[in-house]
Amino acid sequence: MGAITRAAANNITTGGVILPSAINDASVASVSSLAQVSAGDGITLISSQTASASASISFTSGIDSTYRTYLFKFINMHPATNGPTFQFNLSTDGGSNYNVTKTTTAFVSLHTENDSAASLGYQTGWDLAQSTSDQILVTTMNTASDESASGTMYLYNPASTTYVKHFISRANFVFNDNSNPVYSQDWFVAGYGNTTSAVNAIRFQMSSGNIDSGTIHMYGIK
Repeated sequence: MGAITRAAANNITTGGVILPSAINDASVASVSSLAQVSAGDGITLISSQTASASASISFTSGIDSTYRTYLFKFINMHPATNGPTFQFNLSTDGGSNYNVTKTTTAFVSLHTENDSAASLGYQTGWDLAQSTSDQILVTTMNTASDESASGTMYLYNPASTTYVKHFISRANFVFNDNSNPVYSQDWFVAGYGNTTSAVNAIRFQMSSGNIDSGTIHMYGIK
């Protein structure tokens, strides 16, 4: 028993953490039975796209009944021109048209770098009421070298032919228009595509000008 205790102690750090070398088929009874748990039951990266003076980033494949939830991570989205919004729209025909009717809601928090202002409020005018227009995720972006937007968006059960298509997005960006203090904005946008047709494509773009740079990853979640 003493030898067993010493062997076990050698595989545990002074902080009480079990070392990787301690976990194997010999040390854990029936560990092979865990093979029935599929790695695919978690988050799976489907595809990634990186903009380079791109008019838009579209995902026209991979959105189907394989996953019940799709997660989009957009990282350091940077506009080519001053003043556009970063926005998206959905398609039910593989990307031939991006015009799904949407009803949405939006609110934002703001705080300046010099602590001169802070606010939290609903954004009337950035929401949609039964509109086929693109939905804004981040507004009034500029081209300062350190300015960009990053965030996430969840799209739920897009392949359903029974229910509307819910989505939730949260994004943060740094804004500097050279006349006001630099500030952080935290955007919360949610709503639904009011269609019972399967949604099978999504497009991200600026309201004007190109996406100068930035990467969007699409993941599937079962």
